[in-house]
Amino acid sequence: MHGYSRSFTFWFAAQQLDSYGFVVDFSSLRPLEQQLRDQFDHTFLANADDPLLSEWQELHEQGAVDLRVMDNVGMESSAELVWQWANALLLDRDAGRTCCWRVEARENEANAACFEELPEWFQATT
Repeated sequence: MHGYSRSFTFWFAAQQLDSYGFVVDFSSLRPLEQQLRDQFDHTFLANADDPLLSEWQELHEQGAVDLRVMDNVGMESSAELVWQWANALLLDRDAGRTCCWRVEARENEANAACFEELPEWFQATT
């Protein structure tokens, strides 16, 4: 078993500022914050193809670990997953006015990975 902390940094873009002059009102991101807590806060992450997955599931059922199964638990895949979550929230809420174009997933000072992409539905004005 390997344990470590994770943190995420987000970069946002907007077609125009909202009525308060924000790209994204950070207080409106609480659903994303909760999703991050539910997935990563004091949980045990396992790859879907982990050869010990059935044992991890048994430990989860016994209450020994709070298991989350992911396609890939690496920082790169975590950054992409969280980028998807952020953009799902923003598209639903802002109808394409805003997007998340970059997410950094960090496990410590030395190790981090970024996922960077503009969503297909976001057309930045130039």
